[in-house]
Amino acid sequence: MKIMSYSIETKYKTIEMKEAGYTVKEIMEALNIKNSTQVKTWWRWYRNGETYRFYQQRGKQYTYGKGVKELSEVEQLKLDNKKKDIEIDNLKKVQGVRKEVVSKIIVELVDQFKHKYSIKMILDVLEIPQSTYYRWKHKDKEKDKVTQKVIELCEENNFTYGYRKITALINQLYSASINHKRVQRIMREYNLNCRVRPKKSKKIGEPYYKTDNLLQRQFKANQPMEVLTTDITYLPFGNSMLYLSSIMDVYNGEIVAYKIDNKQGQSLVNDTLNQIDIPENCILHSDQGSVYTSYAYYQLCEEKGIIRSMSRKGTPADNAPIESFHSLLKCETFYINNELNSSNQIVIDIVENYIKNYNNNRIQQKLGYLSPRKYRELAA
Repeated sequence: MKIMSYSIETKYKTIEMKEAGYTVKEIMEALNIKNSTQVKTWWRWYRNGETYRFYQQRGKQYTYGKGVKELSEVEQLKLDNKKKDIEIDNLKKVQGVRKEVVSKIIVELVDQFKHKYSIKMILDVLEIPQSTYYRWKHKDKEKDKVTQKVIELCEENNFTYGYRKITALINQLYSASINHKRVQRIMREYNLNCRVRPKKSKKIGEPYYKTDNLLQRQFKANQPMEVLTTDITYLPFGNSMLYLSSIMDVYNGEIVAYKIDNKQGQSLVNDTLNQIDIPENCILHSDQGSVYTSYAYYQLCEEKGIIRSMSRKGTPADNAPIESFHSLLKCETFYINNELNSSNQIVIDIVENYIKNYNNNRIQQKLGYLSPRKYRELAA
């Protein structure tokens, strides 16, 4: 079997493209590499700090270094002597695959060597006309403009547009026909994907325990901790999706417990419930989400002596108080000020500060223009 030989330039260009987010297939097509294993091997050596293997002779690079991880003095001396001529040799090897190398690679290659050699000399070695090179270079600048515009449009629309809508906007601005695959590639490379609400996964099998709607939309209580309502809401405003689990006291609308997490799991609702001491026979109302119909939640409520109540399936109005609170939280913070959309920690801080202010300071007409906590204290 014939062993392929690749230049040092090709190996380092492979690493550069891999770091830039190109797929193995794209790298192989651009640099005319025949075997995907070759790309993965070079990448592994680079990640392990073994780039000295790039300079070893063909056939020895796979066995060298198993016992010794550094070049010997003799080999290092040979390597230093070769470095004087290796760059031009690499340029000569590239010309053999010139037709398969994308224009971007050639432009970057010229930029890399032009401080040592004239552009004309480099292009002569590559057998590329100067007019072709400058046309590619001009197109490369145009590419940069398109990339920048894609980034700007994604930011302006708060990352709510997918690549198809961004492509349509780009074509309107440029009065051109830019391929949607190109826009998709740019958005993937710069992590500009549309932030959509994730679909709730369907659980296989029947829920462990459901119960009736005991409240029937009568959201009233005669004393604190008599009737509670709970729900989970999405917080798609940071680096990744966050989830807020809240418990509200129907008596005065106070948020008596909450937790923010990056997973919408069973521990989220159970940990929220474990934050507070609930008197026996307190009614706790929720929807029919899988975390609320699970055995773990049922068992926890049984241990605490809680009477459970549930909304009808697909009827948010049956859980209106907590639904309204979550909507109010987003409307009065993230929706009116897009600049608040930032890191996960900033999102958490905003939510915590809002809940604190909501409980202590935000007055409500139904409470006689008192805050929830002030209303509870006066009633006591």
